[in-house]
Amino acid sequence: MTSSSPTGGGPRRPSPLAPEIADRLKRSADGLVPAIAQQYDTGEVLMLGWMDDEALHRTLTTGRCTYWSRSRREYWVKGDTSGHFQWVKSVALDCDADTVLVKVDQVGAACHTGARTCFDADVLLAEDAAGTGAPGADQ
Repeated sequence: MTSSSPTGGGPRRPSPLAPEIADRLKRSADGLVPAIAQQYDTGEVLMLGWMDDEALHRTLTTGRCTYWSRSRREYWVKGDTSGHFQWVKSVALDCDADTVLVKVDQVGAACHTGARTCFDADVLLAEDAAGTGAPGADQ
C-alpha cells in the first residue's frame, strides 16, 4: 500500500513501513489487513480494527494503536478522543501474513459502545457448565 489512504483517495507516496514487513503482508483488495487487539496479560480479545501500511508503521513506531477507519476514511489513534488508550506491548503477523495481532495494555473500554471488549454483547455460543461449549457434546 503506497497511498495515504487505503482506497486511493489521498496522494500517492511511498510507505514508511519497513520493506521486509510490507513485502510479506497480504492485504485485502482495499489495501487493509485486520488487526486484532488483545489484552497482553490476560489474553482477552478486545476488538478488531483495520490497518494499512501507514497505520501499521505508526503502531510499530509510536507504541500506540493506529487504525484506518473505513467509515470515516481516516486514521485514528485509539484513545485520542475517548481517553481509552491501547499501549502496544507486541505486534505479530499470523502464519499467512494476512492478520495482525497487537497485544496491548488497554486503558478503559476498547469498544466504542463503552464496553470493555467488542465481543461481550452478542455471544452466539457460550461455554456450558461442563466446559465443552459444544451443543450435544459428550460429557
